[in-house]
Amino acid sequence: MNVTDAVRRRRSIKTFTDRSLEREELEELLELVVLAPNHRMTEPWRFVVLGPEAKRRWGEIKGETRAGRVDDVQAAELVRRKTIESMSSLPGLVAVVQLLADDPEIREEDYATVYMGIQNLLLAAVERGLGTHVKTGAELEGAALRSALGVAEGERVVALVQIGEPAELPAEKPRAPAAARTNWLP
Repeated sequence: MNVTDAVRRRRSIKTFTDRSLEREELEELLELVVLAPNHRMTEPWRFVVLGPEAKRRWGEIKGETRAGRVDDVQAAELVRRKTIESMSSLPGLVAVVQLLADDPEIREEDYATVYMGIQNLLLAAVERGLGTHVKTGAELEGAALRSALGVAEGERVVALVQIGEPAELPAEKPRAPAAARTNWLP
């Protein structure tokens, strides 16, 4: 598979098969993250691979958050249990952590570098017949998750990347063509 095909086939995968991932598979993918363009060679990344206990703990943390949005006590408990089960069953889960530079310009460059590395991982996963789902947002900044992952002051959880063999491949979502968003200056 070439890069263009991998870009076109990449999807956010919601469900995975039961096939477990070997440590070597994850190590190979992470080695490709660190090859991302890195202007100042700051190498601002760190990875936390979540094993069974850590995935369960993440499910508990996420489950508490989700359940807190549900008024009915029984429904909230069901949400909590389903979330724990869902996170625990993920074949692979990797936290991508950015080491935060003091200089705001370098910090911004490093954030871009980390995301280019994540894209390397996503495309390499497609090439290997794997799927991914990148999770971002405010929930990654919570004290409970940071503690569970061992994220220190001066570090940021940029994304949690779910990895595994896709149970199904979602259809491509329509997107506006680049030409509709491109200005050509003389």
